[in-house]
Amino acid sequence: MRADAQRNRDKIVEVARQVFREKGYDAPLDEIAKKAGVGAGTLYRHFPSRDDLHDAVMQAWADGVDVATEKALAHEGDSREVLLDWFRTYVGLVSSYKGSPAKITSAMGDPDSPIRTKCQVLSAANAKVIERLGDALRPGIEPVQMARLIGGVATVADTASLDAEAVDPLLAVVADGLLA
Repeated sequence: MRADAQRNRDKIVEVARQVFREKGYDAPLDEIAKKAGVGAGTLYRHFPSRDDLHDAVMQAWADGVDVATEKALAHEGDSREVLLDWFRTYVGLVSSYKGSPAKITSAMGDPDSPIRTKCQVLSAANAKVIERLGDALRPGIEPVQMARLIGGVATVADTASLDAEAVDPLLAVVADGLLA
């Protein structure tokens, strides 16, 4: 890719990240192109669909999931505290942008989703948590189930603009339900 084309692509992703954070994933793409200082044709050459742009915006987020997972798993404390720490981390990861918790949670487990790869990253992170906690959890808990439960809490928090203090009791109920 030519240097100027790469700069345009990077600028579009940077602006899209800001606009999606402010207005949600359904923000007008024309607004993103205008704020990035490019024409709509340039935006669509780099990102033929809205989902392609979402995917590019989410890539940096996905890169940080493994780091966040390892940090949460290094948490000292009993199984409940480790699980709650992971749930708080998970909610933060999926709540980067207005509307993202619902988008990610509804795509979880959908093999045809354009953000399938990102969902798989989260599912793999949940698998690490399940493995780490082992027998402390009820038998049969699947990573996608965990993602949907916590994603549901994150979606409610996002929709109702709840702060962390209001979300913590909800996470505690889910954690208590998953622990053996």
